[in-house]
Amino acid sequence: MSRDSDGSDGYVLRARGVSVRFGGVKALAGVDLGVRAGEVCGLIGPNGAGKTTLFDVLSGIRRPDRGRLLLDGADITRRSPVWRARHGMRRTFQRQQLFGQLSVADNVLVAQEWRGGGGGPAADLLASPTRRRRERERRARGERVLEDCGIGALGASYAGGLPVGQARMVELARAVADPPRVLLLDEPASGMSAPEREQLARVVRRLAEEEGCAVLLVEHDVAFVMDLCARVVVLDLGSVLAEGTPAEVRADPSVREAYLGTR
Repeated sequence: MSRDSDGSDGYVLRARGVSVRFGGVKALAGVDLGVRAGEVCGLIGPNGAGKTTLFDVLSGIRRPDRGRLLLDGADITRRSPVWRARHGMRRTFQRQQLFGQLSVADNVLVAQEWRGGGGGPAADLLASPTRRRRERERRARGERVLEDCGIGALGASYAGGLPVGQARMVELARAVADPPRVLLLDEPASGMSAPEREQLARVVRRLAEEEGCAVLLVEHDVAFVMDLCARVVVLDLGSVLAEGTPAEVRADPSVREAYLGTR
């Protein structure tokens, strides 16, 4: 990976001059955005502002027409979603994407399987001590994550039968089962009850404060974003309209006019 000259500016993940077009429509127009380690940053804006398109670019699902993506100052613009995930970038989606026929515990376990068990096929056949130890460690990690997310009692339940709020917590647990460096949350609180939202906020704060994870979240519940995030970025018509603390964003007249509603 090529390394950018300003890679020491504190940003774990950064978008620089990102533009995306769909035919004649500009979905993103020169977006600059970054997230630092241990920071929870909110991304808000009206429908059609480009939030999900930006998440697609950051996670590698869509390549930008212009601009670059940097991870620790290194250019990852052409890296695949799999490469990004294996280097600590994780994402949830607006629509639930669980393995419905698997248990909740196995949904979380599957997120750790990419590391392999060690020893190759022979270790599988012989059930080597190393393989058994790694399996125990992964299951223990999964159980801890489920407990942290407030759904420890659901481990044996089939994921496909869960209500929306619990399903979203399973998605979060799966995203953090293998500790992330960057976490992209796309409308994580949608469909959640008030207690579930409080649990979600606790998990996100702990990830940022205790594990140093950089968190960027898109959410239509503005009050939730303003309470949880230290910094908020506002997108409008594919461009950054405003950026600052929740208080600064609330007070910005252009934001009130475009999104929050004038009084």
